[in-house]
Amino acid sequence: MKEIDIYTLKDEFKLELLAGERGLHNKIASEDLHRPGLELTGFYRFFPHERIQVIGKQEMSYFHSLFPSMQKRRLNEYFRLAPPCVIVTRAQTEIPYFQEYAEKYQVPLLRTTDKTTNFISEVNNFLEKKLAVEQGIHAVCVNVFGVGIIIRGQSGVGKSELALSLIERGHRLISDDLVILKRIGPVALIGSHNGTNKEFLSLRGIGIINILRLYGSGSLQNETKINLDIELVPWVEGTYYDAIGREENQKNYLGIDVPTIQIPIRPGRDVASLVEVAAKNWRLKQEGYHAFKDFENRLHDQTNE
Repeated sequence: MKEIDIYTLKDEFKLELLAGERGLHNKIASEDLHRPGLELTGFYRFFPHERIQVIGKQEMSYFHSLFPSMQKRRLNEYFRLAPPCVIVTRAQTEIPYFQEYAEKYQVPLLRTTDKTTNFISEVNNFLEKKLAVEQGIHAVCVNVFGVGIIIRGQSGVGKSELALSLIERGHRLISDDLVILKRIGPVALIGSHNGTNKEFLSLRGIGIINILRLYGSGSLQNETKINLDIELVPWVEGTYYDAIGREENQKNYLGIDVPTIQIPIRPGRDVASLVEVAAKNWRLKQEGYHAFKDFENRLHDQTNE
């Protein structure tokens, strides 16, 4: 199970530390956040103690309605259960006894100026990506007309050269050689780089080039949702290659099926154009138009005339 520590969260969102500094090494393993409503009334039976706790104005308003003796009792019970951290939103300063009990149990007490709902949404998105199940594959990842594409094939088949041709046509590189795939939610697959190979493209005979320096910021993208998988294969005479598109094949990554096609490579083929057409054709299918079905219907109509 992947984890991140509170230090990482604090730095990412520039949170102010109010108490519980020794707890900054606490680990977060859940992408969900929790607003303690029932807990402030004393009900803890289903308290998700493994989640980040967020206290907005609503929770604090109720807390202020309690007598001081009850406030202390509730906070002692709350912090004693040791959640990974407690974050107060909207830069609230009237937080009686919170620092005292956060320090007592060494639970990091943090504060943000953000609104509660905005903050929860941003942190949830951040944790989804950080804690997502991931897989590294030997491939190239590009974004063509807004379509995220994995380009696979054996070493030397021309994946990086194809990526360069696409970049020169105005499309964007995500990653070369090593693509990091992350599963976000039940059906979303994100492709990214590993940080080290960001901006770089490796070309046989030339070496490593920096795409950002050569083509500008518009040639790069940090990540993309994966929509299509393309496998490049050497052209073998006498082999049948599908030129109709009757079958729609799938490639599975992390439990998510991605439409896949195979493009045979031989001298003279404009593979970059083929990838562009594949991206446009994928978009048409998402809009409900299938060229093969249209062609098949026309043949059927002519046959019945």
